[in-house]
Amino acid sequence: MASDGKVVVEKVGEKSSVTRCFSKYPLKFIIPRKVGPSKTDAVWIYSLTYGGGVVSGDSISCEFTIGDACTTVLTTQASTKVYKSMGSKCSEQVLEASIGSDALLAVVPDPVTCFSTARYSQKQVFRVVSDSSLVIVDWITSGRHESGEKWDFDLYKSTNHIFLEDNQPLFLDTVLLERGSISSIAEHMQDYQVIAMVVLLGPKLKQVQDQVQKDVKRIMSEQLHIPSASLGHQVITKSDRFLMKPSFIASTSVFGPKGIGVVVRIAAMTTESVYKFLHHQLACLEPLLGMSPYR
Repeated sequence: MASDGKVVVEKVGEKSSVTRCFSKYPLKFIIPRKVGPSKTDAVWIYSLTYGGGVVSGDSISCEFTIGDACTTVLTTQASTKVYKSMGSKCSEQVLEASIGSDALLAVVPDPVTCFSTARYSQKQVFRVVSDSSLVIVDWITSGRHESGEKWDFDLYKSTNHIFLEDNQPLFLDTVLLERGSISSIAEHMQDYQVIAMVVLLGPKLKQVQDQVQKDVKRIMSEQLHIPSASLGHQVITKSDRFLMKPSFIASTSVFGPKGIGVVVRIAAMTTESVYKFLHHQLACLEPLLGMSPYR
């Protein structure tokens, strides 16, 4: 597949710099000259599509090469909107990225929003070396609430693969939400309006990894704690359990040799709560990136 976009980031005069940038319709890259303090060595790249979204049948692919000791942020200006599908056509986006030694790539977009009947598939493949660092935020909302659309699309598929040298698989993950003939996506998701995944890999993210695991443990302890004294001998009914459903659920797990990576999975009832969580957990990256994601 021919690429619709290609970006190469290399060290030029001890500074992370874009040395090659190419894109063609419907893809466009915006690269600000300055984000954050001038002493920050980071390149920010905003990816967007003409028309403000992905239309039925669009197939977009791009490649990123992050050179040794470079820092790069790939983000969006707004949520990625996937419009209604025409027939069985599926919109597709593919990202392939190679990350060099001692380099950091943060992929921190706004969420995907699929409109009614939309069909969308995205695949992100990352190739790293042993001391690369990588942040991936991958999330989707239930749709346009103001129009009454909640999980009303036909298909959403998101694949994230991370490979080490010699094509050794390190992390392989796919999320699939598909309208069934018997039950809808909304029935399975119940009251939850956002699902998200955060991947934190590499030595530059050790502090974030440790903190997010502590914070998720604390958050879930608070969400799921039922003080026995306040309940006394009260019988907990089915409706009581429904009322106690946590509005924000998160879990963490480690992966890779010696636990070099951490993955966080989230289900939440509001988009705002996920934005708040992401901002808080990634705030300590500001000295590296020049600006805190999701601020």
